[in-house]
Amino acid sequence: MGNPLLAKKSMEMMVGETEESGEHCLKRTLGAMSLMSLGVGAIIGAGIFVLTGAAAAQYAGPAIILSFVLAGIGCVFAGLCYAEFAAMIPLAGSAYTYAYATLGELFAWIIGWDLILEYAFGAATVASGWSGYFNSLLQDFGIHIPPELTATPGTQLVFYNDRWERLATVLTMLQARGMDSSSLPHATGSFNAIAFLAICLVTTVLVIGIKESARLNNAVVLIKVAIVLIFIGVASIFVLKNPGVATANWHPFIPPNTGAFGKFGLSGIARGAGVIFFAYIGFDAVSTAAQETRNPEKDMPVGILGSLVICTILYILVAGLLTGVVKYTALNVPDPVAVGVDAAGVGGVFHAVGHEIKISSFLVKAGAVAGLGSVMLVMLLGQSRVFYSMSRDGLLPRWAGRVHKRFRTPYISSVTVGIFVALFASLIPIGILGELVSIGTLLAFIIVCAGVWVLRITHPDLHRAFRTPWVPLVPILGIVVSGLMMLSLPRDTWLRLVVWLIIGLVIYFTYGRHHSRVGKLERGNKAASTLSQK
Repeated sequence: MGNPLLAKKSMEMMVGETEESGEHCLKRTLGAMSLMSLGVGAIIGAGIFVLTGAAAAQYAGPAIILSFVLAGIGCVFAGLCYAEFAAMIPLAGSAYTYAYATLGELFAWIIGWDLILEYAFGAATVASGWSGYFNSLLQDFGIHIPPELTATPGTQLVFYNDRWERLATVLTMLQARGMDSSSLPHATGSFNAIAFLAICLVTTVLVIGIKESARLNNAVVLIKVAIVLIFIGVASIFVLKNPGVATANWHPFIPPNTGAFGKFGLSGIARGAGVIFFAYIGFDAVSTAAQETRNPEKDMPVGILGSLVICTILYILVAGLLTGVVKYTALNVPDPVAVGVDAAGVGGVFHAVGHEIKISSFLVKAGAVAGLGSVMLVMLLGQSRVFYSMSRDGLLPRWAGRVHKRFRTPYISSVTVGIFVALFASLIPIGILGELVSIGTLLAFIIVCAGVWVLRITHPDLHRAFRTPWVPLVPILGIVVSGLMMLSLPRDTWLRLVVWLIIGLVIYFTYGRHHSRVGKLERGNKAASTLSQK
């Protein structure tokens, strides 16, 4: 009967699940536009507002445009593989489900557990960043939340320039101005209530319904894309009116290498691609909504690949215009887009509730708040759907797969994930989780690419509404690109990944293996075979 740890979920079983209906199943309400919006919502976050400037200033110069093209191509390899699976196996669960069909139960568990790093920990990390932007925006309007409730325990804050700031953020500036930080009012963070409430709000929306979640995401995506387009419009007008300035800023397009790998030149373009690659993370979360899509065979590929194309175009336009408006050497700042808006001559101010607020600063913060808000929503949606699928397969307790009779959402799974993510975001400083999110995502990419290749060999005659072109070349390139990205991450991140996977394996061997639906079916078939032989 084969190794039970590598038992695969049959395509027949999966096809049967896709045809289930009723109050205990997820509701199919999403179309291609909603899926594309989910993808754009997950991809465009703070990356477009921060990473572009830093990567241009430190690694690639104006050739950061080529870095975005390179990173986008790398994502397309994985995106094409995700599109084939999502159209063929339209079930919630994403890479976990695909691994179950191609590589077996143990690999499925490993990737399902690994996806927690991408979705749950990713949402917690984003919530922490979102709270910083949101609190800064409130303070622009003179609204001050007690500082102890704006940061995780132990975070040192100082009151400077009429606002509470994290000491680590302003310390260098204070020292440059000859100021002693101890002379300023101090506070110590105890609970990040903003991040906690943000996750609770997003979780509530997800419980109420996928259609409502998609509508909220669509509205937020419109806001942040509008802000990106405003910058593109303003910067384009500046470049057209000042072609000499833009030409000078774009020269040299590929700055000469300084003698160190990754410091400009061709190697700098590659290093820049590695840095901004993580600005693309999130498109795979679209596949977790496959079971809630009206026509997954057609809409899933459009949603996954369409969102990748849209974001790549926006990234390239922002990068090109930003380096045309401002010399790349001046872009290694936390808010490069704000610097670009100021340089383009829109550095005006407006007055609200007695406060003078810079237009550029407001646009960037509002864009980041909107951007990170939709990322939280899509990440939490993805995590709850993975748990739903794992529960339906018996690898997690049955309660994780219960669907609300009215809302038709996996409400217990959503609430449980929301509580833990809210606590992580409000109590734990999670600077290192960004790298954990990256390594978890890249491992998922590798398994999905390998799965497409394996399934083409083992099940060549399966109906595929969307076919990944040039197999096995595209899957191999996806594996190679993702593997190289993983190797570029620090050793400590690898050690944390190993520890995390060991914890997951303990849970699998103590619970999941004994309750697995596929495992029980295998054992039943084996017992029947033994009886027949007697």
